[in-house]
Amino acid sequence: MEEERGMMWSPEAKLGMQVEDLWDVQEPQLSPTEKLNTCFESIPVSSFPPAPESQVIEINSDASLAEVVQLLSQHKILSAPVVDVDAPKDASWIDRYIGMVEFAGIVVWILHQSEKTDGPDSSEFVNGESEGITGPAVAAAVNGVSSPRKLGNLSPRSAAIISGKFFEALTSSDFYKNMKVRDISGSFRWAPFLALQKSNSFLTMLLLLSKYRMKSVPVVDPGERKIDNIITQSAVIHMLEECVGLPWFESWGTKKISELGLPLMKPNHMIKVYEDEPVLQAFKLMRQKGVGGVPVVGNGGRKALGNISIRDIQFLLIAPEIYKNYRSITAKNFLTAVRSYLEEQKESSPLLNAMVMCGSNNTIKEVIAMLDSKKIHRIYVVDNEGNLEGVITLRDIISKLVHEPRGYFGDFFDGVLPLPANSRV
Repeated sequence: MEEERGMMWSPEAKLGMQVEDLWDVQEPQLSPTEKLNTCFESIPVSSFPPAPESQVIEINSDASLAEVVQLLSQHKILSAPVVDVDAPKDASWIDRYIGMVEFAGIVVWILHQSEKTDGPDSSEFVNGESEGITGPAVAAAVNGVSSPRKLGNLSPRSAAIISGKFFEALTSSDFYKNMKVRDISGSFRWAPFLALQKSNSFLTMLLLLSKYRMKSVPVVDPGERKIDNIITQSAVIHMLEECVGLPWFESWGTKKISELGLPLMKPNHMIKVYEDEPVLQAFKLMRQKGVGGVPVVGNGGRKALGNISIRDIQFLLIAPEIYKNYRSITAKNFLTAVRSYLEEQKESSPLLNAMVMCGSNNTIKEVIAMLDSKKIHRIYVVDNEGNLEGVITLRDIISKLVHEPRGYFGDFFDGVLPLPANSRV
């Protein structure tokens, strides 16, 4: 009977059963978190189910930014490892990869270009003057130098109009089409290629995805000198959802989010964009404040109308037709235009769904179920009147599952961390 049941379990649930077997033999005096730490430390990361082949992609270092955006969008992923096309064929995996390119890094690069529109010479740029594409902002971008100015220098409508023409000019420029991904390496949100080997522990992977803010962790096969798997925050959340019903998960998952100290980000620290502000301001806020998404709020300030995430900039880059009739690309108009575009293309996207929200009395298990079923990266916490009280991200949830023992990583990060201040949004 046990064997028949096992045939019905998903790979993630089978992994959860490994944790359960280890959980049952832990010392009773250990706290639940200490027990989980010990369990996950005992499981090699090679046990994690493989990602779909469509999500394990590599990008050549000579690919253009336009090609990178298309690839990331097509495969619906946020980041991918970059292969050095000039590396010898017999190069080790350490020398074969030069880093991870992320949507967020491309966003930051684009914002450097947009800063040319924030001054008195913005009219030259929006009229298509070549200097607007190839001026000082580009040199600053390539060299990783930042001297941002704020959109606040312009009225919201003027900034929205300029941002609309900016994206149209940028996406049609040879500069954008020809800029190579290797040309932005080492700057912006460029992440070093920090990978795990198959023998590393599950705990190490969980800590990298939470405390160390990695969106995904490549797992390499040193013998084959290539990536064997890529584990994302979303994949971990899906694994947790598949573990519902197992005692180790229920002991943690049935707790209210407030009991676990969530949300970490409270109302007075929430980053948001108002509905009549330019959508470019939303992406600038993500860059400046180090967040992967922001709520779009009504002019009252606390009622959420929608959410814009860092990857949504793809719609301004690969589908410029969505804003042809929305010259004033405010955050609200952006959401409306993208939804219409997705409906016409018959594509699925979180942007087509209503805002996903929860209350402080929801359990962590319920929150995980919502995040996993909707395939989203954050959920907003609201009070009984629908006012925003905070936000919970995938990283926040994973961070509440395990903790880092003192001195755990040793020299693991030598030569990699601390990261440059501008290497992550």
